Amino acid sequence: MASKTKHEWREATLASTLKRATERQERFETSSGLEIEPVYTPEDLTDFDCARDLSYPGEYPFTRGVQANMYRGRVWTIRQYAGFGTAEETNQRYRYLLEQGQTGLSIAFDLPTQIGYDSDHPYARGEVGKVGVAIDSLRDMEVLFEHIPLDKVSTSMTINATAPILLAMYIALGRRQGVEPTELNGTIQNDILKEYIARGTHIFPPRPSMRLTTDIFAYCAEQVPRWNTISISGYHIREAGSTAAQEIGFTLANGIAYVQAAIDAGLSVDTFAPRLSFFFNSHLNFFEEVAKFRAARRLWARTMRDKFGAKDPRSWMLRFHTQTAGCSLTAPQPHNNIVRTALEALAATLGGTQSLHTNSFDEAYAPPSEEAVTIAVRTQQILAHESGVADVVDPLGGSYFIEHLTGSLEKQAGEYIARIGSLGGAVAAIEHGYQQKEIQDSSYRYQKEIESGKRTAVGVNKFVSPYPKIKGLLRVKPEVERRQKERIAHVREERDSSKADKALDRLGDVARSADNTMPAFLECVEAYATLGEICDVLRKVFSTQKEFLVF
Repeated sequence: MASKTKHEWREATLASTLKRATERQERFETSSGLEIEPVYTPEDLTDFDCARDLSYPGEYPFTRGVQANMYRGRVWTIRQYAGFGTAEETNQRYRYLLEQGQTGLSIAFDLPTQIGYDSDHPYARGEVGKVGVAIDSLRDMEVLFEHIPLDKVSTSMTINATAPILLAMYIALGRRQGVEPTELNGTIQNDILKEYIARGTHIFPPRPSMRLTTDIFAYCAEQVPRWNTISISGYHIREAGSTAAQEIGFTLANGIAYVQAAIDAGLSVDTFAPRLSFFFNSHLNFFEEVAKFRAARRLWARTMRDKFGAKDPRSWMLRFHTQTAGCSLTAPQPHNNIVRTALEALAATLGGTQSLHTNSFDEAYAPPSEEAVTIAVRTQQILAHESGVADVVDPLGGSYFIEHLTGSLEKQAGEYIARIGSLGGAVAAIEHGYQQKEIQDSSYRYQKEIESGKRTAVGVNKFVSPYPKIKGLLRVKPEVERRQKERIAHVREERDSSKADKALDRLGDVARSADNTMPAFLECVEAYATLGEICDVLRKVFSTQKEFLVF
């Protein structure tokens, strides 16, 4: 006899089954601690209103996607994050990736570039070109994009503390190629708040750093209108150990802080909000990740319309790039990472991402080899052109489980946002160590679950077997640092030193004033002042920030 309610089903059919065979664990839950029922029905959607919460693709609140036809019109941008060694080596990798079908560039910068030191600085010793490409001056940028016309490619730059300097170099390079700023298309990460929360490549204290961020908003709104002025990043928050709900909540709280800072700086919300973008992680809990992207879109749309009074529908849209989870990659049995990455990429596409990076299977060891990165690109191409997932918009929409999980994550993330608001906003909460402490606690719990065997990591704590050593790992050779030092010395010898010094002096004056800093950054990079020299000026004006202590 068929059950008429979920309660009847539990009492009859499920109870009978459990007498014969118990379930494999006491409690099923997502990474955010949300309990997972064995089955979902309309009874689980009592607070769900289809018109209010779901609507149609391309319409408020954009739960089902920001475009009406999504990938039926154009598939997501295949944008592989890449950069290592010198500008010449990275240029070769970019051209290779474009030949393999990549449709957008994404620049990884080395650590000295990220924290404002030239390759010949003592602090840069041993780090030049290791986790990304070394960029010391406009000369490096010229080499990086040799034979790559900036009016034909979309470029994303993962850079934060030194974002205005790298953006200025890109604009200056465009001018040298004959490409006007109005023709440039791309994204600058420019998300300094998550550096204090999760990543650590900050230079200056939060408040002057926020000023540099909003200077980019204002400058690009007038001069570089096709540029996405920020990529508000949950990715690194998740990599640091957050849950899915924390990733949404902390990321959107940062977004709220940026919007408020721009408004406080005198900008109208609809002049800059349409160019805001986001960057999320796609982790291993498949359905939670799909629901996470949908919840984030809906929560942001409501925030922008109801909290900030944005009128332009483009201001309500949460457009985002996704990268598969680096922290899910394992060194043991590394070829398992191909499967992990494919599942994470599938979750991102079913969740409606606008662009996607797929990690390479050997990244637990080194920057990806050519073979590994080709497999990563092919993973996306198989999803886009063979799997059928790009043929229908939001194919999981209407699933009782997905809609319940989307609502639950939205509620949990909203509670985090409210808590941060009660502390005075994202900047004040960071200064209190709130987000850092929450992430540390979540990361600790996750690791303890793996170590205890409660959480399975295939090839690590279960299903362990011998595996062959990976061949052909990419190694950044020590001579990269020597070549970079030679180039930077050559730049200083060739440039007009008087012109560079005057530009640096002007930057100091502008930084001490309330004027927009972007024109001064442009003047400096066009005079071939180095990134380290520019940051040294700002260090004198703004001072530097140490890590916030969290207990």
